[in-house]
Amino acid sequence: MSLLCGFLIFVTNFFFNVISPFYLENARGLKPNLAGFILMAYPIVQVIVAPLAGALSDKIGPELITFCGLILILLSQIGYMLTDLGTPLWLFTAIIGFVGFGNGIFQAPNNTIVMNSVEAKDLGVAGGMNALVRNLGMVVGISFATTVLFAAMSHYKGTKVTTYINGQPDVFIYGMHVSFLIAAIICAVAALITGYRLIKRPTQPTKGKS
Repeated sequence: MSLLCGFLIFVTNFFFNVISPFYLENARGLKPNLAGFILMAYPIVQVIVAPLAGALSDKIGPELITFCGLILILLSQIGYMLTDLGTPLWLFTAIIGFVGFGNGIFQAPNNTIVMNSVEAKDLGVAGGMNALVRNLGMVVGISFATTVLFAAMSHYKGTKVTTYINGQPDVFIYGMHVSFLIAAIICAVAALITGYRLIKRPTQPTKGKS
């Protein structure tokens, strides 16, 4: 189940990776360098939080921490859904950092669950599966996000849309909101899976569960 949750979160994250440049550069008219600085909030926060989350998971166990991370990511997707052209850039940057925080406390403990679910002789296989799920989530996330975004924009516009329409940011904003709604649903599924695992933890062995 941890592999499935990891896959779902990478799919969710790549909705943002696809959509955010359109929002910042096309809809908001920011220069690429400023947009890049804003997007740096995600990796900066994650690289700070992840080691701390990993250390904490070694002390109290990884299940609760991964669940908290998923809730933070879910709340962030809702924040993206509420974002529009009037949203202050500082607030949008804060939401990005919030996602980085959520991912930081999710990824390391989730990886711990995966690696602890197998015998020592199978650690290489578990690591390979983890990498496969991560890359598969990226590919599916990019493809799915692009499909949902332009399908929603086409529905709103009433004609086929395959790119950002200059001078009509409302079309993009509608597509963005629909896309992040789908991303929030995907993240909610991962949170439900992890919550169920957390509830069942006292009665179910973790060995062999991933």
